[in-house]
Amino acid sequence: MPVRAVPPGVVGVRLYRCRVLLPVSVTLGVVLAVLLVLAAAVAAWASLGRSREILVAGVRAAVQLSAVSLLIGWVVRSLAPLLGFVAMMFAVAVWTAGRRVTGNRTWCWAAVPIGAGVLPVVGALLLTGLVPLRGLALVPVAGILIGGALTATVLGGRRALDELTGRRGEVEAGMALGMLDRDARLEIVRPAASDALLPGLDQTRTVGLVTLPGAFVGMLLGGASPVEAGAVQLFVLVALMAVQVVAVAAVLELVARGLLHRD
Repeated sequence: MPVRAVPPGVVGVRLYRCRVLLPVSVTLGVVLAVLLVLAAAVAAWASLGRSREILVAGVRAAVQLSAVSLLIGWVVRSLAPLLGFVAMMFAVAVWTAGRRVTGNRTWCWAAVPIGAGVLPVVGALLLTGLVPLRGLALVPVAGILIGGALTATVLGGRRALDELTGRRGEVEAGMALGMLDRDARLEIVRPAASDALLPGLDQTRTVGLVTLPGAFVGMLLGGASPVEAGAVQLFVLVALMAVQVVAVAAVLELVARGLLHRD
């Protein structure tokens, strides 16, 4: 595909539009701090028990995004640091999902659902040339898919283990009737764990009607046409659904086999 030269004036307009949308200034920092404190205060007032986690998550996000913003320019220059950065994203996702689901030494099994969902999709995109092996393309795509797999693994795994704990008697009854341990567990946890797919399904069903997701808005602000932005957003949503379905199916199998469990 031929590369078209972009007039300097157009570049200036695009940058100007992005700055006008959300200027990086002291005001932005103050607003973000107020929103974070407000979220923690409401969580405390409603006795949700997550106030400290909300504050820590907000501060971590600020620090991590600042570091990534400085690091990304170096990462995209060559293949080795690029692949290392993607591997780091995967490792952090596995650690986060595993500790959130089990809280014990079985956390490392979270690599299976996340890897099973992400690796085939990213591999197919690279092999078909839809996503080039360059940092500015691979890092955001891999990040979106890994993040989606992380969310599906956490939701599916926690719901499955909660259901297994609450309905232990039914599992034992199934085994008493001659069902294998795996089959008895799977029969109980499958309906609840499948709810992990609902956020992605609802987002896909309502896209363009209720929300305009980040990829679509970002493409528009970058100067892409609405059709190009819509195509990118559709790709993101469909790829995320594929990744999350595989992740939930894999985490269900791990729970049913007792490889992911709570003490």
